[in-house]
Amino acid sequence: MGKALIIGCGGVASVAIHKCCQNSEIFEGICIASRTKSKCDALKEKLEGSTRTKIETAQVNADNVGELVALIEAYKPDVVLNLALPYQDLTIMDACLATKTHYIDTANYEPEDTAKFEYKWQWEYREKFEKAGITALLGSGFDPGVTGVFSAYALKHEFDEINYIDILDCNGGDHGYPFATNFNPEINIREVSAKGSYWEDGRWVETEPMEIKREYDFEGVGKKDMYLLHHEEIESLALNMPGIKRIRFFMTFGQSYLTHLKCLENVGMTSIKPIMYEGREIVPLQFLKAVLPDPASLGPRTVGKTNIGCIFQGKKDGKEMKYYLYNICDHQECYKEVGSQAISYTTGVPAMIGAMLVMNGTWKKPGVWNIEEFDPDPFMDALNKWGLPWKESFEPALVD
Repeated sequence: MGKALIIGCGGVASVAIHKCCQNSEIFEGICIASRTKSKCDALKEKLEGSTRTKIETAQVNADNVGELVALIEAYKPDVVLNLALPYQDLTIMDACLATKTHYIDTANYEPEDTAKFEYKWQWEYREKFEKAGITALLGSGFDPGVTGVFSAYALKHEFDEINYIDILDCNGGDHGYPFATNFNPEINIREVSAKGSYWEDGRWVETEPMEIKREYDFEGVGKKDMYLLHHEEIESLALNMPGIKRIRFFMTFGQSYLTHLKCLENVGMTSIKPIMYEGREIVPLQFLKAVLPDPASLGPRTVGKTNIGCIFQGKKDGKEMKYYLYNICDHQECYKEVGSQAISYTTGVPAMIGAMLVMNGTWKKPGVWNIEEFDPDPFMDALNKWGLPWKESFEPALVD
C-alpha cells in the first residue's frame, strides 16, 4: 500500500481518482491537488464514505516548482500522478527530482507557445532520474499508453518482429452539441490543427492537417471516416519496436466537428499566438476553450461507444501475420460508474494502473521510460480487471 499525489482535477483526473478509491488495497491514501482547491474538495466530498482510501486535498500552481516541492515534502507520496496540462510536465518532473519521488503522466510535454509534440524534452531527464534512483513513466493513458502496452504485448506473444502498426482511435459517441471536444479543448484543437506525420523507413513523412482520410468499419460503432494525425507514441514506438517499417495514427471525426473547426480556423480562433483585446493580451484558443462546453460535463448526454486499438503486421516463425488488439468502451456505462464519458474513462483508468504498477514495485527501474519499455503482461491483466477489457482478432481488415 502507498500514497499518491494526483495533480489535476479535470475529467481524466476524476476518473483516475475514482479508480484509485476503488483500488484501496493499493492506494492507502491520495491527495488531490489543483489550482482550484474547491474542485478537489467537491470530489473528495463525493467519494468519502464509499472508499477506505484516505483522501486529502490541496491547492497548488503546477507551473511553480517551489509550490510543488513544498506539497510533495508535506504529503510524502510514493508516486506523483501528473494529470495536469502537458505544458506543466517539466515543472512537475523537476519537483519529483528535487524530492526523489516517482513520476507518471499521460501525455508528452508541449511548449505552450508552439505546436510541438515531442518527447525530447522529457527524454533529456533520463540520466537525472536514473542518478536519483526514481522512475518516470511517460504516457500512461490510452493513446499514448495502452497502445504502447498493446504493441509490447503483441511483440512479446504474437510476433518475432513487427513491421507495421496502425493505431486507430474511434469515438462513436454523440453528445448532441454542434461542436464540442471530448477532452481539453486547447490540447485537442492544437493536436488536430497541426500538420500530420507518420514514420516510414526510418524517417518522418509530413502531411498537411487532416490531408489523409480513410474509412474503417469499427466493431460496436460502424463505418467512420478517420484522419491521419501526428501522435507522440509514434516517436517512442519507432525506437522501441524492432523491425518496424511504418507507424501511422488515425482518429475519427464527424463532419459537423470538421466544419465548425474550419470556420474557427478561418477567423483565427484556433491561433496560439497572443493578440491584444480591449487593452489586454489574450490567446484566441484559450478564449475559445473558455466558451466551449467543459468536456467533464459531457458524461450525462454522451451516448455510443469508443473503439481504440492497434493493427499489427509482421512475422512469426518466418510467416507473415496480422493481429488486432483493441478495446470497446460504452459512454453511458462509464457515466453510470464514475460520472464521466468514455474519452476520460479510457485515459483515467490506465493512469491509475500505471501509478499502481510503479507504486507497488511491479514496474520499477530508475530513469525515464515510455510505457512500452516495461513488461506488458501486468498492465494487460489490470485492464481486464479495472474496466477496459481488451479484444483481439487474427484476421482484421487492414487500412489501405
